[in-house]
Amino acid sequence: MKQVTIAGQTVPAIGIGTWHMGDRPDQRETEIAAIRAGIAAGARVIDTAEMYGSGRAEDLVGEALAPIDRQQIYLISKVLPENASRQRMAASLDASLRRLRTDYLDLYLYHWRGNVPLAETVAELQRLQQTGKIRAWGVSNFDIDDLKELWQLPGGDQAVANEDLYHLGSRGLDYAVLPWQRDHQLPLIAYSPIAQGDAWGHHLTTNETVKTLAAQRHVSVYQILLAWVIHQPQVLAIPQTSSVAHMTQNVAAADLTLSPAELAQLDQAFPAPTTKQPLDIL
Repeated sequence: MKQVTIAGQTVPAIGIGTWHMGDRPDQRETEIAAIRAGIAAGARVIDTAEMYGSGRAEDLVGEALAPIDRQQIYLISKVLPENASRQRMAASLDASLRRLRTDYLDLYLYHWRGNVPLAETVAELQRLQQTGKIRAWGVSNFDIDDLKELWQLPGGDQAVANEDLYHLGSRGLDYAVLPWQRDHQLPLIAYSPIAQGDAWGHHLTTNETVKTLAAQRHVSVYQILLAWVIHQPQVLAIPQTSSVAHMTQNVAAADLTLSPAELAQLDQAFPAPTTKQPLDIL
């Protein structure tokens, strides 16, 4: 099983995303079952945020994890830009912890940049880490210039991960962000790694190369897409699904290793950018 190490903790390279979860009461039990199925299949990372459903996703995750040993789970949440200040972050974190029914997060991410000075946000993240309420902190939706600025700040190089949109149809990170992160030993957390099941029009699941590789390997097209995302070192994918069957398949993709020839076919079908691309933030 492919693994990733974040802040000294090694976890499977396929985790569980929760964006859009918790929004529909009639889907609650199904979504809880999917999260628990993912954990039973071997997933250890669960990624959520106070933004998702205005806290409803965190509440859902808290219920899903209630019967599960907390020590088995690497739990990530995120603070909104308007709450990323010295005055507001501690209260925001406490609200997330209450909804998640836990007394600490393994990783707390600054969700995206806002109007609060980055130095102030970093200083508060470091202070909260000292309280033990967060074990580590990182950033999300940071482009190359943001990362370079972060690294120049006091304590900025203590960030342990950057979470960005990354999938076979959106490879802007390949040009500068991923090489920089590799050079600085900063893991990438890839959100929407299967492009929300083609909801954004990338046509990944209907691409003939992807379909052919899936048929040859006797796996789903989603497993091919996930295996591509995590083929690089220190990349963690967090697909979201409310289906128990799809969740189990997603987690199993951590055991799928694509050959150099297969990777070359996918590169030909979806080439990496040759110039810097604007960062996709969704």
